Amino acid sequence: MTNLEQNVIFRVLEERYCVAKLPSDAPIPGPPDKATFWSLTIADEEISVVCPESEAPPGAEVERNWRCLKVQGPLEFSLKGVLVSLLAPLAEANVAVFATSTYDTDYILVKQYHLASALQALEAAGHRLMA
Repeated sequence: MTNLEQNVIFRVLEERYCVAKLPSDAPIPGPPDKATFWSLTIADEEISVVCPESEAPPGAEVERNWRCLKVQGPLEFSLKGVLVSLLAPLAEANVAVFATSTYDTDYILVKQYHLASALQALEAAGHRLMA
């Protein structure tokens, strides 16, 4: 059950992104001075970084060629169903995703070769691409 009362507005960030994996005992990388989106997750097993391809940490295992869809925020914490409203149409369209969130909003990464299919699926589901 969701309390999402309207369709989601999102935009596609300009850069190509990568998802990078470092060993859990690697030095923790820092973000560049300025980035549109850069995310660091630390877990027992690994350190993951989502960043523009040009900022991939040296020595990391890197999965390249992602495009980043940013949900128009800020989103209230009480709002339910935002991610599922986006992920369900993408799954139905056979588009693999990597999703992450910040305090204010959600980000969904799709491979460049699936970008057109992803946009079509999201717009068909009633979501709106912001120019």
